[in-house]
Amino acid sequence: MQRSLYIRPLGIYAARQGAETQELPQEIWGGLPLAGGPLAFSALEVLERSPRGTLRRTIGLSDLFERDWGRNTLAAADLLEEIRAPRSRLAGLSLDRTRIMGIVNVTPDSFSDGGQHDNAAAAVVHGLKLAEAGADILDVGGESTRPGSEAVSLDDELRRVIPVVEGLRAKTEALISVDTRKAEVMRRAAQAGADILNDVSALTHDPRALDVAAESGLPIMLMHAQGDPKTMNDNPQYSDVVLDVFDFLEQRIRACVAAGVPKTRLIADPGIGFGKHLHHNVAVLNAMSLYHGLGVPVLLGASRKKLIGQICNVEDPRARVPGSIAAALHSISQGVQIVRVHDVAETRQAVAVWEAAQAGSESGLG
Repeated sequence: MQRSLYIRPLGIYAARQGAETQELPQEIWGGLPLAGGPLAFSALEVLERSPRGTLRRTIGLSDLFERDWGRNTLAAADLLEEIRAPRSRLAGLSLDRTRIMGIVNVTPDSFSDGGQHDNAAAAVVHGLKLAEAGADILDVGGESTRPGSEAVSLDDELRRVIPVVEGLRAKTEALISVDTRKAEVMRRAAQAGADILNDVSALTHDPRALDVAAESGLPIMLMHAQGDPKTMNDNPQYSDVVLDVFDFLEQRIRACVAAGVPKTRLIADPGIGFGKHLHHNVAVLNAMSLYHGLGVPVLLGASRKKLIGQICNVEDPRARVPGSIAAALHSISQGVQIVRVHDVAETRQAVAVWEAAQAGSESGLG
């Protein structure tokens, strides 16, 4: 069922000691913590669907309780609680600061680094370098899901992915995620030592995926995509892309919970570049803080993607590092807990400086 009211945190800043945490709905004098992390927010954008389109208004925190929202009153209070509630640890990893997921593609045809690490030994070496550079999570994928890509057989994907998961598990303490749409790859990767499942179809591609993911006991990253990778960017259509993405992710979270997956094991990814044209991607990127209303950690994956090339007229994905860092920092400033990147060392350095500047301390936001 599609909701009609949404809330987006605004006025986000580095929280100081003594930030307001009193029980709601008492009058709010200061900001509220954003997802229980180091940032706080002091205002809200309220978005309402209507036959005339999306209605938007900016209000102060206390206004949320002073206005009569009619049948949406409970929805507004519930959304605010989801936005401010602390997020659970991810496979033991605290989300009290930005976490970096390094990309380990074991594919011949990924859009940015296809063929560079397409054998197990090279991929393991690359993954270890990313961990040394500061990656908290290593995301191993054996099937390219770039626009226009062909599906990979189960046997080929298993042959690519499982030795890399096993090799990394034996040599690093970094968390390992497996980027796959296939239930059997999820199952085998979990047995090989993977800590997280990352599905660009949000467990909709393989009919067995939801049950296998639930049985694994692992955290699950759910990404929004419209259509199959081969054709998803041909003609994507949305009523309001920002809100439609929210609705899809909310529905997939509910499906997981109904299947026995605790909400504390779920992560949401709005899916930059997946079934979205440039204007769709920019709209989603602009509104990243809205997705805290899902009540789960939020992940951004914009590294080296086409939107950066379109905005900056840069054809070579490997030359899009500055734009990738800009997208990551923008989203981190909106409270996103995880950024998925190719360029770990560069991103880690940028995040460290951003956090120090926000906190006014060399120790950053920790």
